[in-house]
Amino acid sequence: MNPSQKNKFGRVDLEVSAFSFGTAPIGNIFSPISEAESAAMIDTAWDAGVRFFDTAPMYGHGLAELRTGQGLRWKHRDDFVLASKVGRVLKPARRQDIDFTPWVDAAPFTMHFDYSYDGTMRAFEDSLQRLALERMDICFIHDIDVFTRGAEQPEVFRQAMDGCWRALESLRSQGLVKAIGVGVNEWQVCHEALKQRDFDCFLLAGRYTLLEQEALDEFLPLCEQRGAAVVVGGGFNSGILATGAKPGAKYNYAPAPADVMDKVARIERVCAEYGVPLPAAALQFVVAHPAVPSFIAGTRTVAQLQQNLAWFAHPIPAEFWAALKHQGLLREDAPVPI
Repeated sequence: MNPSQKNKFGRVDLEVSAFSFGTAPIGNIFSPISEAESAAMIDTAWDAGVRFFDTAPMYGHGLAELRTGQGLRWKHRDDFVLASKVGRVLKPARRQDIDFTPWVDAAPFTMHFDYSYDGTMRAFEDSLQRLALERMDICFIHDIDVFTRGAEQPEVFRQAMDGCWRALESLRSQGLVKAIGVGVNEWQVCHEALKQRDFDCFLLAGRYTLLEQEALDEFLPLCEQRGAAVVVGGGFNSGILATGAKPGAKYNYAPAPADVMDKVARIERVCAEYGVPLPAAALQFVVAHPAVPSFIAGTRTVAQLQQNLAWFAHPIPAEFWAALKHQGLLREDAPVPI
């Protein structure tokens, strides 16, 4: 699959590259990345034909937006698609007073959840200032899921469907953003949002993968029906679909349970039979669904990015996908690459 392949973004007048650049790592998650490495990754992605970049105020307390804007500033603005997010407002503070966890050497701002109309408008404007670009094309409401908000989630969701929705719908109707959506870790939250409001798109992390296809039951069919685009991140389920079922493999940011280890080991045996790298299968599987125009990959080094691009382009025979389905390792109704 060609990483630079252009796909229509649902019902919206946008085209995105099949492979997109995720900027959480250049926000210095877990450990720092140098300015030079950050810039080199953006340039490497661009040279490979990647034209979709996803960022957020959360990533490095604004650092990822600063670096993303710097990397794209002198590109022709109509040549790329840019997404960011609302739901958090950043406020300047002394570094010694900020808990940056899990970010390292982040920008000197504190983060505050704010799903109000005014807070959404402020977050949108602040992001454009940090990016120093004239527009973003796509804006997601960020982290209104159980994974992030726990017991508060129902009330947070209600606030977002009121305040954030009204602000983003206004920005969309004014032509200040082309697509509005929700970015979370659970397909159920996306599904409920689409049932309640007229969203254009979703960013779903880790819940439609080679290991998990529950989103095929209700959510993805509704997206197809409504013309809503779904961008998938976390295609490795936080690690195990990149590393394989080796000791210490991570699934959902924790040690993988035995049943997941067993299933991945069985998938690896099919991979070995057909000469297919497991990560290549994981990356290419998600963008085979007609509602999924792009896969977001976050990488920490140029070498990692180049490896992901190579996996994305690795040829995979149709017989491989048929074997996975025959052995019950992939749902029969799951679309696969042609």
